[in-house]
Amino acid sequence: MFKKILINLMNEKQLTQKQLSLYADIPATTISGWLNAGRLPDYNALIKLKIFFNVSVDYLLGLSDY
Repeated sequence: MFKKILINLMNEKQLTQKQLSLYADIPATTISGWLNAGRLPDYNALIKLKIFFNVSVDYLLGLSDY
């Protein structure tokens, strides 16, 4: 679920993995792991994504539609 949500958010902002890495201060290898290896973000990464995309952590994890 997280992977699909992240891809949708990136598409909405027309971001590449590298751009998201730079803007959200998250290593590109970490983002690649989320998208390609099915890994989930840790607490700190969730907070960075929440702030960058202006969404809730619940939304990022697929627990809420908002």
